[in-house]
Amino acid sequence: YGKPMADGVKTAIVAPERLVISQQALSGTVPGTEGYFTVMGEHAPLMSTLKPGFITVTDMSNFAHVFYVRGGFADVAPDGLTILAEQALPLAEFDPASIDADIQAAEVKLAAATTLEEKSAATEEVDAWRNLKLEAQQGAAPAH
Repeated sequence: YGKPMADGVKTAIVAPERLVISQQALSGTVPGTEGYFTVMGEHAPLMSTLKPGFITVTDMSNFAHVFYVRGGFADVAPDGLTILAEQALPLAEFDPASIDADIQAAEVKLAAATTLEEKSAATEEVDAWRNLKLEAQQGAAPAH
């Protein structure tokens, strides 16, 4: 998507409690609900909801900074990429064990679901958290 530009893409990750990052970057890779996508340079405008996952921001010196996000929105505009996250943490502050509580909460929701729609949504949520846990174990997150 788009061509890398010498001046990169302005990238900001904003969480309710703080501005996590705001800098020029070569690219940002984001966990959209339809799958991961990467934004570089001049990108067509795009709005996407986010699923819980990891955002990789590659800075101008080609170093990758990884952040955990717990849902929210990605807004791609001609002037850059803005992530409005429900929660966003630098990877060093992310605790993979916190996902276990989310998996359990989703499983409780699934067990309580009565309609097909509720069951389907709850199943998707359980799967999303389980996939995230696998992703965290497979090296998106640092080993402790």
